[in-house]
Amino acid sequence: MISTSTESPLALLDLIQAFVESLDKLFENVSELDLIFNFETLHATLGEMIVGGIVVETNSEKITKAVREQGRVTQRKEAASGRHGILGWGGGLRGIG
Repeated sequence: MISTSTESPLALLDLIQAFVESLDKLFENVSELDLIFNFETLHATLGEMIVGGIVVETNSEKITKAVREQGRVTQRKEAASGRHGILGWGGGLRGIG
């Protein structure tokens, strides 16, 4: 982690922790696939935390509330499909073979 003389390394670690906690609340146990397929929520979360390069919010409750109010949270479709294909979510390689 790189920080300048005006930034506290502990504050940067706190920012990362708040970011992860917010994502975990938004996605209810966040995984890598949530971040890949719902990158809009990831960007909206960072947008609530950092504005113009300045950290404006680290309270995960306020961050998750603001992102949900924007309507940027997409629910996971894992429960609906029940299984994953070879190529990720969905049917996989249908019609091949």
